[in-house]
Amino acid sequence: MTAKILIVEDEIAIRQIVAMTMSNEGFETIEADNVTRALESLAIMLPDLIILDWMMPGLSGLEFTKRIKKSSRTKQIPIILLTAKSQEPDKIAALNSGADDYITKPFSPAELVARVKAVLRRVRLSSSDDEVLNAGNIKMDLKSRRAFCEGDKLNLSPLEFKLLEFFVSHPERCYTRAQLLDQVWGTNTFIEDRTVDVHIRRLRKVLSGHECSDYIQTVRGSGYLFTETVA
Repeated sequence: MTAKILIVEDEIAIRQIVAMTMSNEGFETIEADNVTRALESLAIMLPDLIILDWMMPGLSGLEFTKRIKKSSRTKQIPIILLTAKSQEPDKIAALNSGADDYITKPFSPAELVARVKAVLRRVRLSSSDDEVLNAGNIKMDLKSRRAFCEGDKLNLSPLEFKLLEFFVSHPERCYTRAQLLDQVWGTNTFIEDRTVDVHIRRLRKVLSGHECSDYIQTVRGSGYLFTETVA
């Protein structure tokens, strides 16, 4: 799966260099030149990692980090802070704010890539230790490959289990049919996009008997997202 990286940097030259560097490494990038636009981006989709400048206009990167880490929705997103501050107290302040790593300017693109990959690797290793996924009334036991809703076992096919696992692992993000095909069926599978609709309907039908079908929502003109916040 291609990791999405949100780059929050007000200096356009640095932001473009970081974005190009990440894109060249195969990452998907989203850019924001201030905290307000970063928040707007986070409201739409949660990235896998944030590269954040400390010295931002308005709310500083340090305060923004604290804000992100206080929110239950965003606290799991790893953050790498970029800054010209290089003294030990500054590094301690960055880590104490909740940042996962810290890199001083000027920095080499190779070092930034290495740090990004290291942080993502740590996050994925940590995630792989969890054998149970929970979302709302849904519980998934990844070891036994069984899923439950309000304690009742869900009768899912292996593909439906895999689709639900992907949704539960990636909440509040809209995925197109093509993205779901790549992530759940595999990039080497040559089937029509509408196949996703068929399996979504089947999955919703299973969940409907347990009042969980609304967790999977259709985003008109875009695709599907999984949310525990049902209006």
